[in-house]
Amino acid sequence: MATTLITGANVWDGIAETANPRQVLVVDDRIDRIDETIDPPPGAEVLDLPGRTVTPGFIDCHTHVTLAPNIQELAFLSSPAKTLRALPVLKALLDNGFTTIRDLGCGDVDHPTVDLRNAVAAGLVPGPRMLVAPHILSARGGHGDFSGLLADQYQSAGRGMEFATADGPDEIRTLVRQEIRAGADWIKFAATGGFSSPSDDPNHTTYSQQEMDVLVATATDLDVPVTPHCFGDEAARRAVRAGVRSIDHGNLISADGLAMIEDAGVFLVPTQYVVLSDLRNLDNDEHWQGRPPYKRAKFVKYRAQLEAAAEHLAGSDVKVAFGTDAGMFPHRDNWREFGAMVSTGISPLRALRAATSVAAEMLRLDEVGVLAAGKLADLVAMPGDPFTDIQVTGRVDFVMRSGVVHKRPTAA
Repeated sequence: MATTLITGANVWDGIAETANPRQVLVVDDRIDRIDETIDPPPGAEVLDLPGRTVTPGFIDCHTHVTLAPNIQELAFLSSPAKTLRALPVLKALLDNGFTTIRDLGCGDVDHPTVDLRNAVAAGLVPGPRMLVAPHILSARGGHGDFSGLLADQYQSAGRGMEFATADGPDEIRTLVRQEIRAGADWIKFAATGGFSSPSDDPNHTTYSQQEMDVLVATATDLDVPVTPHCFGDEAARRAVRAGVRSIDHGNLISADGLAMIEDAGVFLVPTQYVVLSDLRNLDNDEHWQGRPPYKRAKFVKYRAQLEAAAEHLAGSDVKVAFGTDAGMFPHRDNWREFGAMVSTGISPLRALRAATSVAAEMLRLDEVGVLAAGKLADLVAMPGDPFTDIQVTGRVDFVMRSGVVHKRPTAA
């Protein structure tokens, strides 16, 4: 049995309000003990991590490992090409301390994220364990209808960019079942338009109540949870009534809408870094060079509403889970979501729980997100104290996933 004793650090279990000096004994892929002092078992590797805070491995609940900021660049790449481009992305996310991710759409007619998930699970490639929603299901003309990104003469060459679209109960029911047959852990659908898509609006609701009800019920019958891409109030209300487990984005939802989400026990994944980085640079022309004018115009239109929604979220008791939308910006920067959350008034403790225990609860993963005897040994460490300086989350220098060390300080 492989045995590792971690010493010298403050340890936070993913739930408590503070970190305390503790030692952690890992045997094979599990945490065996956490105590003030532990005698090293014979043959154990002792890793001394002085001046560091040890936490559960981070969880990013909203990634796109096969996507890049300019989605049009990917339209003509094959599925194998997208898959190969994702390999260094997976390593970068693991190096950042993210031992689990949920990927919410690959932008490809095939299912490369399903294959990536299976390859990581089999130990063929390094990376975080993955839960995947292969595609974003969408009404025609909605946020997930990528055909609008290509001119008519390029549609056939773009390999059927309308592949994940469905309208009406019958089409939606079939598409959900096809996604689950292909290996989906989650179903994701577009409940509203978006900021990055050219032909829709983030506050427009793109599925009726009946359509959402059928979509969620079909997935629920097969025990697969559902989340919508959703910015505005009306779409959020319909999604909650339909029975979704989480809502992703929600950056235009009012205080009343948040109260409904909270009362229903639905999780919210606010992806604030990707929104705030554009919002806070609205008057910076250099920031918008090379970016589509329609995106900037949408941010101008909704500036006040975006700012208000962030303030309302910080003042609410909604169950917030950490997610970044990495892929819409460089994946290596996904840790910056911590700082973005804290900058809007969310406490460091709430942000850290969002990326550990709360994220694990949302994903229905009982063995990660918390450090305790018997749990999987997903641990990360960073120099300093994230409770007083959230930016140290960007300096993770020790990563263990399922008892295997993937990254260690040079002095350890």
